[in-house]
Amino acid sequence: MYLEIVSPEATLFAGEVTSVTVPGINGEFQMLRDHEPIVSLLQKGMVKVEGSITVAKEHQSKFSKDASGKTTLAITSGTLELKDNKVIVLAD
Repeated sequence: MYLEIVSPEATLFAGEVTSVTVPGINGEFQMLRDHEPIVSLLQKGMVKVEGSITVAKEHQSKFSKDASGKTTLAITSGTLELKDNKVIVLAD
């Protein structure tokens, strides 16, 4: 599936991924390919991305890898929309 992570300053990441886990306001949840459409508010936490991803050099300092090898991004809040295997995360 395709993931876009957008902040007020720039698009932090755009590309194909295997899964995305986000801190929803009602708890953390994961999305895989062919997930039903969803819109959710996000709270402070980590966006976790699985897949072979490449982050642009200017944004690499915002991302890290966790113990399981997932690429992570800390956010304070945001909104998520998933439709037709395209995930858009608007993150603060």
